[in-house]
Amino acid sequence: MAELAYWEALRRAHDEELAHDPLVIAMGEDIGVAGGTYKVTLGLYDKYGEERIIDTPISENSYTGIGIGASMAGMRPIIEIMSINFALLALDTLINAAAKIHYMSGGRVQCPIVMRTPGGTAHQLGAQHSARLSRLFMGTPGLRVVTPSTPLDAYGMLKSAVRCNDPVIFLEHESMYNLKGEVPDEETFRPLEGAEVVREGTDITLIGYNYSVHWCLAAADRLAQEGIHAEVIDLRSLKPIDRETIRRSIEKTHRVLVAEEDEAPVGVGSEVIAGIIEDCFFALDAQPVRVHAADVPVPYNYSLEKAAIPDVKDVYQSALKVLGKV
Repeated sequence: MAELAYWEALRRAHDEELAHDPLVIAMGEDIGVAGGTYKVTLGLYDKYGEERIIDTPISENSYTGIGIGASMAGMRPIIEIMSINFALLALDTLINAAAKIHYMSGGRVQCPIVMRTPGGTAHQLGAQHSARLSRLFMGTPGLRVVTPSTPLDAYGMLKSAVRCNDPVIFLEHESMYNLKGEVPDEETFRPLEGAEVVREGTDITLIGYNYSVHWCLAAADRLAQEGIHAEVIDLRSLKPIDRETIRRSIEKTHRVLVAEEDEAPVGVGSEVIAGIIEDCFFALDAQPVRVHAADVPVPYNYSLEKAAIPDVKDVYQSALKVLGKV
């Protein structure tokens, strides 16, 4: 079993799917000759050529629209948006076309497109390059939204996304591309649905997705030093959310915390806790708690940026409060 960085796992998934199906193409800014901002398509331009690894102008709405049209005609495009902040320019095609065409055509037209894009705060990139926007896509009917937190899921979920007949929003994090993890040598697919219990525990459930899963795991390590056994759930998919796995965990631990880098209002945590209240109200021994970013544009100043974004310490201290330890 190989140990791959997150970007290497994504690159391998691209390579295998391009080799498997001549209808798979990739499009985006600097993904060809340069190999992508985060090296995810490194070397694929030389291997598959300019007709399948397509460098585009800075025109997110245009090339996303071209990709959506190509998918309706039978292609399987992987669209890379350099930063999720720039995906705002492509919202009309994503929300008004990709998300709706299957429904509006009475099921006759499919839109098997994958939009990959990194988001999140990655060390003083400023407010216009640090957004998350998970909730925006999560709140759109017709889209699947996935958030792999490990190289294994990045690899296996991208392969599944390319072969899915629905439009898939594939959310990465700018601080995770060098994260390493084991990926099987043989071809592997990971499901686009279903949360995963990544650490068993009995005292409290910590729920995260994408980068915040790693805060939860690190906080669970600190809690274990005090004899507290935290269960950690990786949501993996934000649309649909696996409420059954969450319910089973809370019926065991009776306490829950949701950690996210997004701001709280109308956020992923809000939706997760709404489901918890609907499904698990009588199983709770304490009110559910969210750990989230401050409701401000992400500051450029280093100290202010650190203050605006939660981390392992915030998850740990909030977990102690839920448990009545402070």
